[in-house]
Amino acid sequence: MINLLPLSGDVSPAVRTLGWDWAIEDACQNYVAREAVQLSEAEAEALLQAADTLYDMLVQAIPDPIPDDFLQQLAIPPVLWAPIRHSWNDERHWHLYGRFDLALTAEGPKLLEFNADTATSLPETAVVQWASLVAAGRASDESQANGLFECLEDQLRHWRALNDTLQDSLLLVYLPDSAEDEANCAVLAEAARAAGFAYVHTCPVDDMKVSVQGEDRGAWAETGPSQWQKFDFVFKLVPWEILAEEEPELTADLAQLMLTRDVIIANPAYSLLFQSKAVMARLWEVFPHHPLLLEASLTNLPGHHVRKPLFGREGQNVAEIQPDGRASTEVPGDFAAQPQLRQRWAELPTDEQGRRYQAGVFWAGEACAIGFRREAGLITNLSEFVPHTLV
Repeated sequence: MINLLPLSGDVSPAVRTLGWDWAIEDACQNYVAREAVQLSEAEAEALLQAADTLYDMLVQAIPDPIPDDFLQQLAIPPVLWAPIRHSWNDERHWHLYGRFDLALTAEGPKLLEFNADTATSLPETAVVQWASLVAAGRASDESQANGLFECLEDQLRHWRALNDTLQDSLLLVYLPDSAEDEANCAVLAEAARAAGFAYVHTCPVDDMKVSVQGEDRGAWAETGPSQWQKFDFVFKLVPWEILAEEEPELTADLAQLMLTRDVIIANPAYSLLFQSKAVMARLWEVFPHHPLLLEASLTNLPGHHVRKPLFGREGQNVAEIQPDGRASTEVPGDFAAQPQLRQRWAELPTDEQGRRYQAGVFWAGEACAIGFRREAGLITNLSEFVPHTLV
């Protein structure tokens, strides 16, 4: 059972008082719950240790060298195979961060999935949940498992040091018309400035121009009226597989620039190895019955389980399958035609109102922050974000 601590106060003024205007959008004041999950230090430590262990398991589960049939099994577009292999074998292509979605069950944490490429909830986790305690006047006597901003800063500093022959200019791009993605990029931009990047700029991905020819070779953005800046580092809050599907020419150009290190991109192409939900079937194959894993398969799975598309987003097309094979709940979406993973059902903890709680544990070089999403049904991107406090 989830125990909740009521929180009073308005989050937005607290965020601005802390000097974190760059991390908040208007939706935050309605999207973040006015109460906090009370976690024991042992529960928090179990979640953090689970994320660290799972990351190591994922690395161990990737075959070396990476064969074609493995990439096909993960449903990764062929245009990305060369960039994946290249980035996997060159540590200068650095994995900055990701978010593990975990079920806190009676048997301990269980992996639901790993958002390795374009994980969001950075503002809520790094900033707003702490500001919730500040707004409620509880920041002095409460604590959180929340070192996300500091670990992002460390990761960005290390990424920059690994590529010290490049100019320390960073362009962060996101999908157009997404205030949420822009806010997530704002957190990363602030961490990049703290990490020593001399020039940092954010813009929609449509405003980025890429050239593979002559003196203009590289990634560019207009930073002012008729003022174009070349960027050696690019962070894209745009999924690799969507780039490959919707912008194949841009993807090919970015791959070429990456292979010649004219541009270094994060998260790297190899993050797709972890992003594809098929990797959970691979984990079950390599580490059968591991206590952190739920049984997973790319073929039919008997009994109570969940079916989800390999590259689904925002909970779309996730279905709960009953033991009789009937889909009792299915979230509508755009990914029904994708190959599907089947994963054993995990009972999420609930509160007194019957709402389910899913833990999100951020990894940024190490497990570093916890946040929760809650919903009466299946968890989606519209589910409420719930801060936490350690007791």
